[in-house]
Amino acid sequence: MRLILYLLLLFHSYNLLNAQNITHIQIQNSISPATVTYLKDAFLHSKKYKSTIMLIELDTPGGLATSMREMIQDILNSTIPIIIYVSPKGSRAASAGTFLAYASHISAMAPGTNIGAATPVNLMPSTKPSTPKSATEDSKKQKNMKTSLEKKVINDAVAYIKSIAQLRNRNITWAIEAVREGKSISALDALEKNVVDLMANDVEDLLKKIDKTVIKINDKDITINTKDASVIYFEASWKTKFLMAISNPSIAYIFLIMAMYGVLFEMMNPGSIFPGVIGAISALVAIYSLNILPFNYVGLFLIFLGISFMIAEIFIAGIGVLGIGGVIAFAIGSILLFDPDTLGATVSMPLVASFSLVSFFFFVFLLGFLIKSRKSKVVCGFENIIGTKGTIIQALNNEYKVSIQGELWSAISYEKLELSDNVVVIDTTGLILSIRGVK
Repeated sequence: MRLILYLLLLFHSYNLLNAQNITHIQIQNSISPATVTYLKDAFLHSKKYKSTIMLIELDTPGGLATSMREMIQDILNSTIPIIIYVSPKGSRAASAGTFLAYASHISAMAPGTNIGAATPVNLMPSTKPSTPKSATEDSKKQKNMKTSLEKKVINDAVAYIKSIAQLRNRNITWAIEAVREGKSISALDALEKNVVDLMANDVEDLLKKIDKTVIKINDKDITINTKDASVIYFEASWKTKFLMAISNPSIAYIFLIMAMYGVLFEMMNPGSIFPGVIGAISALVAIYSLNILPFNYVGLFLIFLGISFMIAEIFIAGIGVLGIGGVIAFAIGSILLFDPDTLGATVSMPLVASFSLVSFFFFVFLLGFLIKSRKSKVVCGFENIIGTKGTIIQALNNEYKVSIQGELWSAISYEKLELSDNVVVIDTTGLILSIRGVK
């Protein structure tokens, strides 16, 4: 029986290595360094299993230009056909996704998807201040003016997508419009304008439609055979998945929140350890996320300023002003931290709103606690120690050492008392207490 199972396993492995295999991957987030790693690993997987085709199911709002260019280099230099399929229905290949779709050997879209909006965005565009006299003239000119840096970035992107379109024989005019004017079109329009090669309802329909298609790779005609091919889904490693997750602005923001609250609660309750550990780990992950994501320094400064105000509220009697100011600064910084036009995504507004409300109510509670504590009566001092009970811990003649509320006091008594006797304070003379025994 074991021999039969072993032979079946060998037969299955042999077929897997020698049949027509298709490596299938899914990119369903912003283009980042982690996405580049995922694609490179997929190429290694294709080589291992001798895949003849790589199918990339794409749904992206865009991402980093550097990561996009690295992925396009891998696609253009691939020795096997690369098929990019914008799917499932309702997906998009925006910004960097448009470049990737143009670079593929075969580009396809599912109904209800869209492609375009490929204009590169400068993180911190510069504007020239205008004088009152020339304000009207400048306002007219600014509509058609771009800074030198912006012109360079856009012209470079236009030249890049034009060269890709020429290589793949796709619509050059629309590609330039998508970059210069940020145009976006539906799947049906993309098919009519020769932006993509075909439309397909699902992966199975796609594989049927591309069967026997002839493409050129390195000036050689290659016929795609998908009729009896096996589709092998390649999943990213846990490390790549983690890096892809933290490259999401909302996830990076959550780690930043956890870091802030962890440090905050640890400082409120020194020695509790758990909040401090969680805060430290989250802070390191957040720092790594910001290292791979382009961010706005003003937004980051406002976040740290907000954190500083909220921590200072614990140590300074600011009647809540610092705390509430910190919440406002943190919320504004969160909105400004990531540019959605650059990354294709930003921090979820409901997430920012939820955190801001939780922080606001937290400091409302803290403010109420501070006001209540200021109105309460004094609970320490000689005025309140009279009538307090304690225990004798040392007796020498008529002088005693008494433990009262965890403090050690010198005391005298007109009656004879013994060790461990319970006493009550009846008067004070300087720092010396007068006591008597109680039963």
